[in-house]
Amino acid sequence: MATPGSEATWLWVGFIGMLLGTVYFAVQGRGSTDPEQQTYYIITTIIPAIAAAAYLAMATGLGVISMPIRGAAGVDIYWARYADWLLTTPLLIIDLALVAGVRKRMIYKLLVIDVIMILGGLAGSMMQQGAVIRIAWWAVSTAAFIILLYYLLGEFSRRARNRSTATGVVFRRLRNITLGLWALYPLVWILGTGGGFGMITITTEIMLYVVLDIGTKVGFGAVLLNSQDILQTADHPTSKGDIKSQ
Repeated sequence: MATPGSEATWLWVGFIGMLLGTVYFAVQGRGSTDPEQQTYYIITTIIPAIAAAAYLAMATGLGVISMPIRGAAGVDIYWARYADWLLTTPLLIIDLALVAGVRKRMIYKLLVIDVIMILGGLAGSMMQQGAVIRIAWWAVSTAAFIILLYYLLGEFSRRARNRSTATGVVFRRLRNITLGLWALYPLVWILGTGGGFGMITITTEIMLYVVLDIGTKVGFGAVLLNSQDILQTADHPTSKGDIKSQ
């Protein structure tokens, strides 16, 4: 356990942002009676709730440990961040899979790849042998992300377009938010304390993670839940005219 320094302010910002997102999604979901919509609301509400708990742990020092790293003094490792990602990124993928209508076998495959991506980053952060080993694990994590990118741009996108034009548009928007923001995480990691280079300060690193986390969880969720009427109409057309209009 370690005590956060100046970066604590941003950790509290992350906690408040995730808490507000959780409350907002929970309130929005109260009026939903459609089972499929309720699934979206439940998953999307759980995501920032988990993140809020992780940020609370990090802000209070419970989610961070100090470790000696070769060539550097003790480095604070925010392990709760990886616990958050290990739980929330699979849920984000499930949300995308539900929109696209992909098969369960494909979902399971991507979840395994996602876990490898997160654990690779965690392993890199925890390695004490020096920069080379840490970067090697970063490369493993980044390679897993590229594989995810391949499937989300390929199979997932094709299936979403096949469901309906409207579904394809919504999926593309959600996919671009996810991939665009996820692509920035490895850059923050390699420039910050994770890669051992320390080219940006820990406060800047935490600030960037907070902004990315809020975008990928609360921003993603807001777009998804505000698109429920479009998805429901597209997947359950009420007339031949609706089918033709798609």
